[in-house]
Amino acid sequence: MRLLLSLVALPIVLAAPDIKSKLVSLAAAGNGVIRLDADTFDLLTTDTRDWSVSVQLTALDPRRRCMPCKEFNPSWNAVAKAWTKVTPAERDNHFFATLDFDEGPAVFQKLGLTSAPVVYNFAATTGPRASNKAPARYDFSHGFEAEPLAEHLSNHTPVPIPYSPPFDWARWITAAAGLLTAAVTLRFIAPILQNKWTWAAGTIITALVMTSGYMFTRIRGAPYVGQDGSWIAGGYQNQFGQEVQVIAVVYGTLGFAFLMLTMVIPNQSTGQRQRVQVYLWTTIITLVYSILIVLFKAKNRGYPFRLLL
Repeated sequence: MRLLLSLVALPIVLAAPDIKSKLVSLAAAGNGVIRLDADTFDLLTTDTRDWSVSVQLTALDPRRRCMPCKEFNPSWNAVAKAWTKVTPAERDNHFFATLDFDEGPAVFQKLGLTSAPVVYNFAATTGPRASNKAPARYDFSHGFEAEPLAEHLSNHTPVPIPYSPPFDWARWITAAAGLLTAAVTLRFIAPILQNKWTWAAGTIITALVMTSGYMFTRIRGAPYVGQDGSWIAGGYQNQFGQEVQVIAVVYGTLGFAFLMLTMVIPNQSTGQRQRVQVYLWTTIITLVYSILIVLFKAKNRGYPFRLLL
């Protein structure tokens, strides 16, 4: 009986070197990746093999509209190309292959696959690296990038895959262009940034926005307006986003009017111009302050006083 089994297995054993030589040639022709169909898949994963193999099952035809397949394929090819740098003694004991759905739908059906991409690692069945474990499937939660893929597949190859990320020229060129643009821009806006009035205006605007309740509404996540379209929220503990803007404008107008009265009017060349501007800005202060009291009464219905409005 043992003699009969040996005679049956003899042709397979004798054919193995020829199969392996063919696989080596196919890998070299494909830049490290063997392009499979149903027949070459069976050849690559034959039950009697002293090599291991990593297979990408994908669907790259545009008709399949498989965006993950297109996203992952460059990473797969990069890792396979890195494997070609290994010495032939180790390289020829592990192969990378790709099977497209349109080239081998029967294989997808046999493996029970309904989505792509999928990566399987088939261990050797004979020789020093033989294993009877089921094919290992790559977990794409590690990412679609080449680096985690190479790290995972190195657990199934004779030696670690010598993959190193390519130099990111686009990133460094973008960074250099950004720094150059910033330097040129800074040269032109430096006088503006060094001007005391720029900082004074920025400080005043920030103070107006903050004292008007901006941070209060941000912390509480208040809506811009009420559900009924109102922009004033009743009570001291409520405020809408638009209310902040209105209060900031009111405070800003009052502050600007007082600034004109105290700093600009005294420097006018004639008494008549001074009187006209005093009347003008005093009227503006009175009207705007009346509006502020109206807004305050809207927040506190029991407030009894008013100015003009």
